[in-house]
Amino acid sequence: MELFLSIFAFGLLVLGHELGHFTLAKANGVKVLEFSIGMGPRLVKWERNETTYSLKAFPIGGSVRMYGETEEEVGEGSFLSKNPLRKMSVIAAGPLMNLVMALVILFVITLNLGYADTSIREVISGSPAEAAGIKPDDEIMEINGQRTYTFEDITTYIAFNGSEALEVIVRTGDTDRVLSILPMKDETGRSIIGIAPNYVEKPGIAESVSSSFRKALSLVNQTIFSLKVLFGGQASLNDFGGPVTIFRVSTEAAKVSLWNLASFAAFLSVNLAVLNLIPFPALDGGWLLILLVELVTKKKLPEKFVGIWNTVGFVVLMSFMALITFKDLFFPIQL
Repeated sequence: MELFLSIFAFGLLVLGHELGHFTLAKANGVKVLEFSIGMGPRLVKWERNETTYSLKAFPIGGSVRMYGETEEEVGEGSFLSKNPLRKMSVIAAGPLMNLVMALVILFVITLNLGYADTSIREVISGSPAEAAGIKPDDEIMEINGQRTYTFEDITTYIAFNGSEALEVIVRTGDTDRVLSILPMKDETGRSIIGIAPNYVEKPGIAESVSSSFRKALSLVNQTIFSLKVLFGGQASLNDFGGPVTIFRVSTEAAKVSLWNLASFAAFLSVNLAVLNLIPFPALDGGWLLILLVELVTKKKLPEKFVGIWNTVGFVVLMSFMALITFKDLFFPIQL
């Protein structure tokens, strides 16, 4: 049951992403040839108007195939015939839909479970926070240059920094102070500074909306932070997982509670949005980069170049996906 729920949740995120592309393509007068969920062999298909709707075997992706994405297909209803702004709206709609879905999920979670903010309820006696002069009702604004939107940001950045000194910006009233704090270890070996957050147990709708936006910003920030860690050489391939790891983690989350699964789904939805916006060929960000160049230069890039750009990117991405899946199967991350 938990595996089914995790597949269903991931499928909804993919459906939302592709539905964003599909809806804006239709709104801009682009013919959609195929709308598919999943990858690999087609299990089910049905046709309506000019579009074939497909459900495929492996629930790890999806696609919207539009008329006119190649040089052989031009004319009315062609994607390539539209101006750059219209094409950009179609491409950006997928990641935008993932962000909207994450916000909706986070709003429902917050409205029902409450939230912890970045203000301090308690400072533990004898802790590094007390020694640095942090008081109850102070607010943690930044840690090592990283903006903190939620209390999870605070614990994440402290844990990542290990035993090294932290540069912490603390707000007291209207005054910001820059403090240097050396963390200590708790009984589990995790780095902490000895603070507990204020927790809002029954937020109203306005509070829940505000908190969901902060949580979404937190997830975007942490995704970008993770990419910096990866490309900065501070992490290895063993620290990352692919589709198999995603389903393992989401299954474990579902075993704990549906709320945990929902939180993980929001995390995944933001990750899908951010990763798809990376300006790499075959990703939405790669398309947006091409269209931005066309918009600025007012010149259309050669369709042959665009085709090669996307083909090379697709091959690289599929090769990377195969490598990550192999690693997931034979050298899995310890949960």
